[in-house]
Formats: sequence, structure tokens, C-alpha cells
Amino acid sequence: MRYKPKLTCQLLASSIGLGLCTPTFAAFVDDSTAVLDTRNFYMNRDFRQDSATQAKAEEWAQGFMLRFESGYTEGPIGLGLDATGSLGVKLDSSPDRSGTGILKSDREAPKRAQDEYGEAGFTVKLRASKSTLKLGTLQPVLPALMRNDSRLLPQTFRGAWLNSNEVEGLSLDLGRIDKVNLRNSSDNEEMTVFKGGKRNIVLGSSKTSDEFLFGGGRYQWTPQLATSYYYGGLDGIYQQHLVNLVHQFPLGEGQSFKSDIRFARSTDDGGSNVDNDAFGALFTYRIDGHGLTAGYQRLNGDTGFAYIDGSDNALVNLVQINDFGNQDERSWQLRYDFDFATIGVPGLTFMTRYLSGDNVDRGVGLSEGKTWERNTDIAYVVQSGPLKNVGLRLRNATTRSNFGSDLDENRFIVSYSLPLW
Repeated sequence: MRYKPKLTCQLLASSIGLGLCTPTFAAFVDDSTAVLDTRNFYMNRDFRQDSATQAKAEEWAQGFMLRFESGYTEGPIGLGLDATGSLGVKLDSSPDRSGTGILKSDREAPKRAQDEYGEAGFTVKLRASKSTLKLGTLQPVLPALMRNDSRLLPQTFRGAWLNSNEVEGLSLDLGRIDKVNLRNSSDNEEMTVFKGGKRNIVLGSSKTSDEFLFGGGRYQWTPQLATSYYYGGLDGIYQQHLVNLVHQFPLGEGQSFKSDIRFARSTDDGGSNVDNDAFGALFTYRIDGHGLTAGYQRLNGDTGFAYIDGSDNALVNLVQINDFGNQDERSWQLRYDFDFATIGVPGLTFMTRYLSGDNVDRGVGLSEGKTWERNTDIAYVVQSGPLKNVGLRLRNATTRSNFGSDLDENRFIVSYSLPLW
């Protein structure tokens, strides 16, 4: 449903007295949209190693995410406003089963999940020609900075982000972030680097930072070929340069071969020992509804791969549980996808993959670290009827390691997006 701009202007003007009924503000209202996203999330993680301090983590929650995006005022510089509101509600949890990451922990009793948590975010945006500046709550998905949306509510950042598309085929980004709001939190916090697994990253006196700078661009040379370069730097902790090449080669009707090659160079920024080169490549052959992917990833240096704690990253072997980004780790993956639309069942998809990593530096006198992970993902989106666009997804993962946790994991997610106008 879309509200008539004249009526909406009258309501806005009468409620906040901003005079939005002028023609200058008509597009601001007329081009606005509002969507309510709902996500019902169940997660069960069994800890299988003998030394586990907790038998399992098992929780169930309901999430609501309201997204409002305005249009822009008319004129050389258009003004707009975006707003988000998120709420997570506990449906089932207990102190002996908490820790899935879908609920916020109680401050006074960290093992107990809060009954509910939420946040509101606002983004002012300015547009001139084909360039947009956003100030406030941000959710970037860029090689240098990727928000995490793998649990109940998405991770957000606070800062400024300029995107420019003035040159055809070229997208440029420049930004500064000062705070992060984690996926199971309602607080804006300073950022730090992820140090889990056997990354062997050591920090100096400064454990966190309130400045992350990023910049770079992506150029679409042809419809089949694109390259990108991005820089990301967490002040006082690490600096990173990322290069990517994606090429799609058509092989005939219903067939294609895609290459995705990535390289990242990470170094310290005066307050850590970060030193890493990461190379990764994915090759995917598709024929009709089938997809077969092979991937390889290799890390070298004094540490593992560096990225902001709690976010996603640009490694090709980032999967459901692991990213195979430990010091000196070498890993490969095989993946198979199938889209059932090709046999008359639209909306149903299937994915399975297997990854294996070795050569991890576990320390002096210890044998090499090894890890493997297996994922299966089945998803269906209802195509018609009263439940049209309801999404169902079942995700299963198993991982075993001689230096990390042995886990069996299941996630079941029911999602739906309701356009409000």
C-alpha cells in the first residue's frame, strides 16, 4: 500500500510542523518505502569434544526489523532519511543452554539471556548527481567491511559512508566508522580485531579502536569481467589491502563458468603483530539448475587473517561455522548447488559442501592443526497462496578439529517481509 503524498504531507506537517507539503519535499514522501521483516530463529549447537564445559547451546527467538527508506528532496543536493527499528524476543533459553548468539546476554548474569532486546537507528543521506553520502547507522557489505546477518538481528555500524557512481561501470566507496553494534547487542561499542582459533594475533596496550577507515572501488570492465580494490584500516591495530577479480564465461545455453579470485595483504598499525597474506579462489561450473564449485585458500605470515570482531569477512572459505583463516592454514572446498525450479518446483533450493584445512601453526613443538567442516542448506520460499513469500530454511553443519571445538549444529529459520507502503 502506498500513501498519497498530499495526504501524507498534511499529516507530517500537522504533527511535526516541518512544512513538508512543498513540491521540494514531494519526492521525499512519494518515493519512501517501509518494510517489516520478521525472522523466527531456532538454533541448536552440540559440543562434541570431551573437554567441553557446556554440553550444548540451544535457543529459540523471534525477531522483528522495521525498515523505512525515504526518497530525496528535489534540488542539486537531495536530502533523505532512513530509519530502522529492531526487536528480538526470547521464546526459549536457559542458563545451561545459552550462547548461540541469537539473544543478548544479561549484564548481571551473562549465562542468562534477556527476555528481549532491541535498537533504533537513523541515517541521514545526501544525494548529488550519482553520489550518495550516508551519516548514522550503516550496514555495509564491502570486501573491507561486511556486516554480519547470520543470526536473529543484523549487525550495524555507526559512521559516514560516501558512495559514488559518476563514471559508468565504476563504483567508489569512502567511509569512516567509529562504533559497532553486534548482532546480539543493543549497544554501540568500540571495535577490535577477531583473535579466535589459531590466528595468533597479539594486541598491545590498546585493545579496541574507535576509528575504522575504508575506501576503494569496483569496476565492471565488461558484463562478464569485474575487478575491485579496497582498503580497510582499524586505527592502531591493523591495515589491509584487498584485491578481487570476478569473471563469468558463458559456455552455451544454460551453462557458464565463473572465476572468483581474491588476495588480501594485512599488516599491523603499530598496536599489534598482524602480518598475513591471504589468497583464495572459487571456480563454479553451472549447467541448468546444477552448480559445482571448487575452492582453494592459502594463508601465509606471522598471524592469521585480520578483520573486525563480530563481522563477516572476504575469505572464500568463510562458511557456516569456520572461515579457515588461521595462521598458515591451507584449505579447500567442494560445493554442489541445485535449483529445483528447473524441474518444476520453483522456490526450492539445495546446497551441500565440504571443506578441509591443514598446516595450521599450533605453536612450537605441536603438530599441524587440522579442521574439516560439512554444511547442508535446504531452503524454500512459498510461491503462492496466503503464505506467499514466507521463507523456510534448514541449515546443518558439522565440524571437527584438533585445536578448536567439535560441533554439530542445526538452524531453522522462518522469515517473511511485509511491505507497509
